[in-house]
Amino acid sequence: MSASDQKSPVPDEDRARHSELARELDDHSYRYYMGRPIIADAEYDSLMAELERLEERYPILITQDSPTQKVGAPISVDFAEVEHLVRMESLGNAFEVDELNTWADRASAEVPVEAYLCELKIDGLAVDLVYEHGRLVRAATRGDGRVGEDITLNVRTIGTIPERLDESVRPAPELLEVRGEVFMKVEDFHALNDRITETKEHTPFANPRNAAAGSLRQKDPRVTATRPLTMIVHGVGAYTPAGGTASGRGSGDSEADREGDVAFTSQSQAYRLLGEWGLPLSDRYQVATTMDEVRAYVSYYAEHRHEPAYEIDGIVVKVDDFSLQRRLGSTSRIPRWAIAYKYAPEEVTTTLTDIKVGVGRTGRVTPYGVMEPVTVAGSEVEFATLHNAQEVARKGVRIGDTVVLRKAGDVIPEILAPVSDRRDGSEREFEMPTHCPECGTELGRQKEGDVDVRCPNTRRCPGQLRERVSFIASRKALDIEALGYVAATALTQPLEPAEAPLADEGDLFDLTVEQLLPIRTHVLDPDTTEPKTDPKTGEPKVVSFFANKDGEPKKTVSTLFEQLEEAKTKPLWRILVSLSIRHVGPRAAEDLARHFRSLDAIREATEEELASVDGVGPTIARSIREWFAEDWHVEIVEKWRAAGVRMEEEASEAVDRTLEGVTVVVTGSLDNYTRDSAKEAVAERGGRVTASVSKKTGFVVAGGAPGSKYDKAVSLGVPVLDEQGFDVLLRQGADAAEAVRIDQAEQG
Repeated sequence: MSASDQKSPVPDEDRARHSELARELDDHSYRYYMGRPIIADAEYDSLMAELERLEERYPILITQDSPTQKVGAPISVDFAEVEHLVRMESLGNAFEVDELNTWADRASAEVPVEAYLCELKIDGLAVDLVYEHGRLVRAATRGDGRVGEDITLNVRTIGTIPERLDESVRPAPELLEVRGEVFMKVEDFHALNDRITETKEHTPFANPRNAAAGSLRQKDPRVTATRPLTMIVHGVGAYTPAGGTASGRGSGDSEADREGDVAFTSQSQAYRLLGEWGLPLSDRYQVATTMDEVRAYVSYYAEHRHEPAYEIDGIVVKVDDFSLQRRLGSTSRIPRWAIAYKYAPEEVTTTLTDIKVGVGRTGRVTPYGVMEPVTVAGSEVEFATLHNAQEVARKGVRIGDTVVLRKAGDVIPEILAPVSDRRDGSEREFEMPTHCPECGTELGRQKEGDVDVRCPNTRRCPGQLRERVSFIASRKALDIEALGYVAATALTQPLEPAEAPLADEGDLFDLTVEQLLPIRTHVLDPDTTEPKTDPKTGEPKVVSFFANKDGEPKKTVSTLFEQLEEAKTKPLWRILVSLSIRHVGPRAAEDLARHFRSLDAIREATEEELASVDGVGPTIARSIREWFAEDWHVEIVEKWRAAGVRMEEEASEAVDRTLEGVTVVVTGSLDNYTRDSAKEAVAERGGRVTASVSKKTGFVVAGGAPGSKYDKAVSLGVPVLDEQGFDVLLRQGADAAEAVRIDQAEQG
């Protein structure tokens, strides 16, 4: 940019927007570090990016007070100010792999990078610790990067932070300044919130980061001591070795000169030394020698984001060598030798416009939030579960609130908490309805002490029947692709004058073409069970699902009947799951089918006999007995039997029970088996397929791209089979498969 461009006047509109953004970002930064944010990280990043674009266009707007030139938040007056020995810098962000590659290309163009250190970006609170002659003398928050808040007394209550460094391996340095993240494990966070709810101390925390920040900044250290805080160290500031000369700065958080410092030569070597002194380190960092390895690390934790015991929001990648860090240096705000790759946010804020209720296949009536659409974890979300009326009250959410929304992986979106600071008095409390929204029956609890309310009209409630029929078609049950949610709605809730072909799910296998052709139905949204609207007319969308415009059967009809016929032959455990017996999922159904071998035997078994089956227990046993005690449930079974549905575990005489008592884990893609067919082949031979690897696992079958289960099997010494070995396992049993595996290993 030329000098004339730099001196060009800034349009009033852009200058005003710059001032507005700066004030807004300063306010959000302060709230964030006080543990009371009112926007999500992704929204903050978006505002910062807009400010940076304005300053790039008009450099005259850049001042020392600009948020782009500062790190962290203003200092609270509640704690004494502390100046860091070495400035704590903030990291630049990458949101796409291309941005990460650009950063790496720029760094390697300036210095010969031979190794990168990759570590998890923990969603906690940055803290600076100072040790003198091995003793902790001070702890402070990040603050603005140069000045933080003294929280020494509170930090001393954290059990994982040593009061004195361990000198059993080597002497402690004269001076050591380390940086790390204080956080709360997810499990501990939930336990803390449960305790807060019971004691009614205050409103539960929205997330682990807020809980950690609020706990660490308590005025009374005795309160902090009751909170399950922990820490992981991720960098070094000032450093003077034992009997040595101060190096000025040590590592990872600065561009400082380290002349004469022979102790720390790289980030990874510093971690080894810090670990010897007893400082808490991550066991998940990795030194990568190529960017392919860096990208693989980033990809792995994108898919296994919830594997660590704590919350992460990305990956930090650093040039490992300290001398190269020094040569790359820093801008006014961020180091050039490190970058944070941030994953798509799993928490955002949006407006809760309404709270409605839906009825499920077992009659449970569940509140759900209707929100202004917002993108979270890579997808647009408009609805989120609120579990039950007690949960709505516990979380304190009101209709009209700004709420924190979370979507973890494939989990259903969940409203975590309201942002109380944004309330203006227009919000209103939610009242749980007293009658079923689908059939009008009065709601109640199934038994005393139940949290959930249910619709007792189990057989005739159209909502429950629709959900049960849709569930029968799911992959967990009979896997009937042609019987989707719209088809389930059409079969149970057609528009007049057509009658519903299904009085209950017992009629499913007796359907005829003549019953299907007249049906017209609303298209319901599976998330809300409310009709979708036609974008052209704004009216509820109506479809003729089974007939074309000439009144003839669509291709869907023949496909549906073919798949229904195929469903009759599915394994017994799938039939059992399809009955929608409360608490009986695929795992329990497999155990029951393997043990009793027929649906009649399960029906006739006593509660004690059912409970004695491995993986079942008294709750499931009681639920099974209660289900079969209903006459109309038995009628469903008999209708299915008459239609030819398989009611026994029909293992072929040619298939031996070679895997009795053997547990198998399948990972990766196999050429000749789908995941379900491999699972069924093991079950047919008496074995069990589980989802996780443990020391009790008999074999791990690894196909293409096996992932972390393969790594865990190797670490635990669990035998790993390829597809050839799996074939031997099925045909000849465990001993033969193990012999093949050993033979393959010996041949290299």
